[in-house]
Amino acid sequence: MTRPLSLDFEEGRRPMLPISLSITIDRADPRTLPVQVADRIRSAIDGGQLPPDSRLPSSRTLSVDLGVARAVVEQAYEQLVAEGWLDSRRGSGHYIRRVPLAGRPTAEPSIAHTTPRTPPRISLRPGIPWTPSRASDAWRRAWRDVGGSPPPGHYPDSAGTLELRTRIADLLRRARGLHTTADSIVITTGSIHGLDLALGALTVPETAERVLALENPGYRSAAALAAHRGWSVHDVPVDRDGLIVEQLHSAPPRTPAVYVTPSHQYPTGGFMPIGRRRALAEWARRNEAMIIEDDYDSEFRYGAAPLPTVAELTPDRTIYLGTVSKTLGAGLRLGWMVAPRIIVDRVTATRHAIGDHPSIPIQHALTSLLRDGEWDRSVRVARRLYRTRDRAVATALSRFGELRGVGAGLHTVLMLDPATARDIATACAASGVDVPTLAHSTRSPTAEGGIVIGYGSLADDEFDYAIDVLVDALEAEPLS
Repeated sequence: MTRPLSLDFEEGRRPMLPISLSITIDRADPRTLPVQVADRIRSAIDGGQLPPDSRLPSSRTLSVDLGVARAVVEQAYEQLVAEGWLDSRRGSGHYIRRVPLAGRPTAEPSIAHTTPRTPPRISLRPGIPWTPSRASDAWRRAWRDVGGSPPPGHYPDSAGTLELRTRIADLLRRARGLHTTADSIVITTGSIHGLDLALGALTVPETAERVLALENPGYRSAAALAAHRGWSVHDVPVDRDGLIVEQLHSAPPRTPAVYVTPSHQYPTGGFMPIGRRRALAEWARRNEAMIIEDDYDSEFRYGAAPLPTVAELTPDRTIYLGTVSKTLGAGLRLGWMVAPRIIVDRVTATRHAIGDHPSIPIQHALTSLLRDGEWDRSVRVARRLYRTRDRAVATALSRFGELRGVGAGLHTVLMLDPATARDIATACAASGVDVPTLAHSTRSPTAEGGIVIGYGSLADDEFDYAIDVLVDALEAEPLS
């Protein structure tokens, strides 16, 4: 996509340039938007097209004319000031500095060999968190402490170290209002590992089927794991409030478990209200079933406190799964399970029998990070970033249809009919932006569709560009 801008200035008046300048923005260019704008202006100055002391348009005016975020122009101007091409005059604007023109080559120019330019790929896949570009003092200290300890010469406790489990129990009380103890906690390598342990620990009566009720659309990895474990999956529809509890009656009799993401339903973003959480707890008690609660994205709410966990409502009928992947980094691979004691005993016995022990050094590092407040600090920093992007997505896309998941998490969903969602994704892909649709997470047919806007891991210019591409595609699509 190319957006031309002509800036006409009258000769003899300092605020006006004597010639017309055409600035183009090429959406297929692998360079970032601020770099493109800076390059265009720099070339015009060096080529003598912009006379010294000419004043450039304000960042607001230029951003509107170019159709880019104001921050794009501000970054370009800041770069040119730093390089000495522009003067920034407080209260007046940016002016061209007197710079000797570049000498012209006298030798015959060589033939330039260029390769076809491929558009950069930007993924809006949900669930990928922001991580800092530099290690914090607490992070360095945690691994320094681990490195200063002798190598562990014994196999770990199958449930995890007592100190880490105690720290996590304290964290859950503070952050989620979940009252538990170290004896009810098992350390895992993440939520899917926790689900695997849970399914292995559940006993199913001979008269019942091994069926896992699962949200649809829902987490495909959970469905794949259930199938790998020899369980069948029963799809339960969702709406803007998450899993529809009333639809659980269609599951086979004595269905032993249901897997839910009530804090920010994956992928539609619905929040399960307290009434529906209580109804889910009652269904589990009445059917002697187990709720597997994946507390996905619960750390990130913008404007309201998280609702109580389902595990707090019915601790004897809930296996609660959590992870540090959205707070301390997806590659850390560490999480926890909170479960009734009988489940904990089965899980630890199985892990001991097969040698599935959590790593002692990683547990010690996480213990240090929790002790030093690094989890809380990381959540605060990430929450500020996500809140800003959550609002930007809502501002840009709310006019195109219903948005779900606004106000929480790392992604938002724009509800569209499935065919339109597919067309929008195709149009965005042509401009280098990969936009998932709800169809990617849907197993059985549903009338609802949509596009998923995951914004956690993008750089600022990538985020701005992706939103611009989305808006252009939606404006070009006749929406019903």
